[in-house]
Amino acid sequence: MCGRYALEATKRELWERYLLGEMAEDVEARAEIFPTNSTPLIMPGNELVHHRWGFIEPFARRPLINARAETILEKPTFSQPFRSARCLVPATAFFEWEKVGEEKLKRKIAVSGIPIFSMAGIMKAYHDEDGKLFTAFSIITTAANDQMRAIHDRMPVILEPADEAFYLNQQADPKQVWELLKSTAHRLLIR
Repeated sequence: MCGRYALEATKRELWERYLLGEMAEDVEARAEIFPTNSTPLIMPGNELVHHRWGFIEPFARRPLINARAETILEKPTFSQPFRSARCLVPATAFFEWEKVGEEKLKRKIAVSGIPIFSMAGIMKAYHDEDGKLFTAFSIITTAANDQMRAIHDRMPVILEPADEAFYLNQQADPKQVWELLKSTAHRLLIR
């Protein structure tokens, strides 16, 4: 699961990390991003946009902030967005709560050697109460790697930087893209 994350990066750092073109949108470094916040995403063509976190589905009591990698090709809510509306969710850390005795400790988790990493995301368009169109995104999760398993059984899919362009290629075979949806082999920095 991924219920909160951080993007403590400047506009310039994102521009350099993703080789972005012109950036009309401003970027604010954020120590903690919550569901329903509007936050930067990287789109095909290395374009930065802001969209809202969490799919808004009529059957769900709250926004669907995560999509499971294992079933993403079958679940109607997530299948079409995965096939045709993939994005990168830039982050500098994500948060998870570790149960220690009777307490839950909030852990901040970064990726060693990748100061700004990309979580696999998908997008979907919705209409608000006024009929205005907006786009929301969901973060894809997978089974936890060995390091993460002590804290939680799920984690966000963290893409290898070399795989990001392929992930964003909307013409790529979805089954081949699906093979990228695994737990990271990078060492995690857990605080």
